[in-house]
Amino acid sequence: MNKFIALIPARGGSKGIPDKNIRIVNGLPLICWSIKQALACPMISRVLVSTDSEKIAEIALAAGADVPALRPAELAQDITSTEAVMLHAQQHWLGADDNNVIVLLQPTSPLRFADSLTRAISLFEQQQADSLVSVCESHAFFWRHPQNPQAQYDFMHRPRRQDIKPEDKQYRENGSIYLTKNSILRQCKNRLGGRIAMFCMQEQESWEIDSLTDLTIVAALMQENNL
Repeated sequence: MNKFIALIPARGGSKGIPDKNIRIVNGLPLICWSIKQALACPMISRVLVSTDSEKIAEIALAAGADVPALRPAELAQDITSTEAVMLHAQQHWLGADDNNVIVLLQPTSPLRFADSLTRAISLFEQQQADSLVSVCESHAFFWRHPQNPQAQYDFMHRPRRQDIKPEDKQYRENGSIYLTKNSILRQCKNRLGGRIAMFCMQEQESWEIDSLTDLTIVAALMQENNL
């Protein structure tokens, strides 16, 4: 039987927004929203925070998360991949149990509705998936090469949203929820691999905080949705 363990990576350094992971958003430090949501999910048995920051660790512990130890400074650089952090957590804190499934929650995506985690895990189980990625439907029309513009759609037959066939709809990865079996992470060294499930979230849940503008928008959306 699968055992779901939330992993929330939160390094101390942030160039775009200083102390981003502990900035107050709608009354709570940013990281606390992901901790709170994970603790409220009955299908998640443990909530881990991986950080290099004593300040973040203190806040995470007070919010109810487990911080077994600070991760090494070399795993908290601008170029450090999330997979490297996951592999470190697997090696040092999760062990080799292939029944473990990592529920990766990025703190920069704090707006998740109350049942989103449970529904994502249920979909993962129903589809007997090896990994899962959260997405939201996208109606954007993309172009490339500003000096030699190339449309990524047929602009001579611009589709209306309501006319797009289900099989032609596009979805963007929203960075909010990933599920990865221990065995897949070990084999693929990637959060995604094997049989991949796609969990669709609502547009308002799909904001990632990378700028002060994003902070303002997400805080307003959280208040609007009574979070």
